[in-house]
Amino acid sequence: MKILITGGGGFIGTNLVEAFSKKGFDVTIFDNFSRETSVKNRAFIKKNYPDVKIIEADVRNFDAVKDAVVNKDAIVHAAAQVAVTTSIADPMLDKATNIDGTLNVLEAARKYGKAQAILFFSTNKVYGDNVNAVPLQEQKTRYDFAGELKGKGIPENFSIDAREHTPYGCSKLAADIYMQDYSQVFKMPTVVNRCSCMYGKNQYGNEDQGWIAHFVISALRKKAMSIYGDGKQVRDVLFASDVAALCIKEIENITEAKGNVFNIGGGPKNVISVKECLEEIGRNQLLPPISHHEWRPADQKVYYSDIRKAERILKWAPKVSPKEGIKELYAWAKENAVLQE
Repeated sequence: MKILITGGGGFIGTNLVEAFSKKGFDVTIFDNFSRETSVKNRAFIKKNYPDVKIIEADVRNFDAVKDAVVNKDAIVHAAAQVAVTTSIADPMLDKATNIDGTLNVLEAARKYGKAQAILFFSTNKVYGDNVNAVPLQEQKTRYDFAGELKGKGIPENFSIDAREHTPYGCSKLAADIYMQDYSQVFKMPTVVNRCSCMYGKNQYGNEDQGWIAHFVISALRKKAMSIYGDGKQVRDVLFASDVAALCIKEIENITEAKGNVFNIGGGPKNVISVKECLEEIGRNQLLPPISHHEWRPADQKVYYSDIRKAERILKWAPKVSPKEGIKELYAWAKENAVLQE
C-alpha cells in the first residue's frame, strides 16, 4: 500500500512513518521542514527508515501536492499551522496553511489521485470555548465535567456555534467541514479525527503546542516553566502509538470509517491535569522554577473526548496510560531531545 503523509516531518507524521513502515507500507512524506524540529525528525527518518520517500514542499503549493498524490492508495493529511499564538499574530498565514492547504489536498486527490482513504487530523479547538459553558466541578488537583458529560466527554455533535475559537480553531474547523463536504458532495473517502492532546516520542513541544513534551524537556534542561491559569485544566491524553493504531484501523476499515467524524483522545480513562502531569514528571526529575500567568484566550478548562463512536465503529481503544506514556516520553527525551539542544 502506497501512503502519503503530509506534515510527515512533524511529531505525529514521524510516528506514523514508524508504524506504517513496520506494517510494510510504501511511505512518502511531504513537508516543508520549516520548523527546526521537523528537520531533526527528517534526520531520524532518513537514518532509521531509508526507504521512505521525502518530498520537501509546501501544501500551499498546489502543483507540488498534485504531483505527490498520484498513485497513492491512502493520504494522511497532518500538515498544519498548529500554534494558537501564531494564528492570532498572523491569521492570513494560518488560513493559507490550514484552509488553502487542505483544499489543495482535497482537490488534488479528487482530480489526480486514486486514494481509497483520506484521513484528516482536526482538533478539539473546533468546539472553541463552548466547552467552558459545560458545568464543572473543582477538585483538589483538577477540574472535571459535572452533569451528563461527566465520565463521558465531549461528543461529535457538541455545538461549535456562537463562541470564541481563535483563528486557529476557525481555520481547522473550516478544513474539517471541507473534508466532510467532499465526502458528501464528491463521495470521497474522507475521515475526520478531532484530536485532543497527543504526545509521545519525537515530540519537542513548546508552550503553545505539545505541552507534555515541553514540560518533560524543560525539566530535563532545567529551564523555567510557565502555567497559564491555575494548572487544574484537564485534557485526555493520547500516546502516539495509539494514534498510529487508529490510523491503521481507519485505513484497513475504510468502508466503515469513511464519511465519519470521530472525537479522538485518551477518553475519560486517560485524563490528566497540568498539575498532575508536573507531579508525574517530578517523580523522575527535580522540577525547575514555575511561574503562573493569566488564562490564555479560549483555553478550555476541561476537555476530554467521548471516544465511544470510534470504539464502536473501528474497534479501537487507547492502550497507553498517562503514567506509562509520560515515562516512555521521559526516557526518549532524556536520550534524545536534551542532547539536541
